[in-house]
Amino acid sequence: MDGDWRADLDAWLEPFMAGFGHKAQRTMCPAYIAGLIGPGDRKSIQPIAARTGEVPYDRLHHFVSAGVWDSAPLEAALWDHADRLVGGPRSWLIVDDTALPKKGTHSVGVAPQYASSLGKNANCQTMVSLTLAAHEVPVMVGLRLFLPDSWIADPPRMTRARIPEEYQTARSKPEIAIAEIDRLRAAGIRFGCVLADAGYGLSASFRQALSARGLYWAVGIPRHQKVYPHDVQLIFPESTRGRPRIRHVPDQPSVKAEVVLETATWRRMSWRRGTKTGLAARFAAMRIRIADGPPQRIGRLGAQHMPGEEAWLVGERRSTGERKYYLSNLPADTPLKDLARAIKARWVCEQAHQQLKEELGLDHFEGRSWIGLHRHALLGMMAYAFLQSCRLQAAGRKKNHHGSAASAQSASDPSVHS
Repeated sequence: MDGDWRADLDAWLEPFMAGFGHKAQRTMCPAYIAGLIGPGDRKSIQPIAARTGEVPYDRLHHFVSAGVWDSAPLEAALWDHADRLVGGPRSWLIVDDTALPKKGTHSVGVAPQYASSLGKNANCQTMVSLTLAAHEVPVMVGLRLFLPDSWIADPPRMTRARIPEEYQTARSKPEIAIAEIDRLRAAGIRFGCVLADAGYGLSASFRQALSARGLYWAVGIPRHQKVYPHDVQLIFPESTRGRPRIRHVPDQPSVKAEVVLETATWRRMSWRRGTKTGLAARFAAMRIRIADGPPQRIGRLGAQHMPGEEAWLVGERRSTGERKYYLSNLPADTPLKDLARAIKARWVCEQAHQQLKEELGLDHFEGRSWIGLHRHALLGMMAYAFLQSCRLQAAGRKKNHHGSAASAQSASDPSVHS
């Protein structure tokens, strides 16, 4: 970034400053965000205060961890900016989670738990993330802490960490994600399709909640997810003895996703340009009915889930031999290439997580409270949105410069028109 970035940041933050009622807060917010963006390996409060010299450590610490101010106006300004930057009917809303490794046991939500970004169990905090993205440009719009059972079972511990009462009940990560999606929709955020990995896609209630809201979605699933043929019918089974059957049953059994796609036609296709060549894999897709309806006993098979929503079952065979499976409720006439693009668009949220940690210190917060962690995360998302704005503006200037040069050459060189 050039030397004028701080002035650009102050100007960019003007819509956010209306959310602060105190003049000192309108000074500390830009100072904190500038500290997150600026140089330095550690982006916790003490190093930020020492580097910037704008605000003393105790005042900056109070601002983030205990100051009286409402985050809602800042969230609204962030969402409005994100929507103008990348929102629209062709945008993606990507649901994921990210782990913040921690030592000790006192930081809010910290516990030994599975960290998907690390691929193993670790002592960490886990935050459910929502990213709005278009044209491979992500803007983070939501980070909400997940509380493990060990915290939910310990009310005094939650009180010490200043967790608001409305968050002191057990909520799964998919439930947190749905609540955050509802908040974004209520604020008018525009997107065309929700994307999520198998950690969320395996949840029938998550998929059904998205469909109930009239949203399109494309999610990962485990290979053993059961599905029915799309033409499955519900029939009354013949009763050879005893009472007549009073409940319908499927006329075909459900089958594992990996088995269904063994007989499908696989096509190699590229979904985007990589650094050296196009990224490609082999894909197949079939229309199916998801086996996620109410459970019912079906003869010798025992309790089975009834056929649910009709959807796409998509398979991916990577060059490494790895196979992945997905479900999507995109329309029945969606081309396979568009299904593949939707599935693979999720990668940009991982880029956003990495940049928030490596560039902006998302995992550097050293406070222990709920409010402090979420304020640090919000200010980090604001910093990231500012950087994305700068990058897009720079890319636009570069594109316009090349376009102007090409136009000038075209006007001065008759051979271009020949």
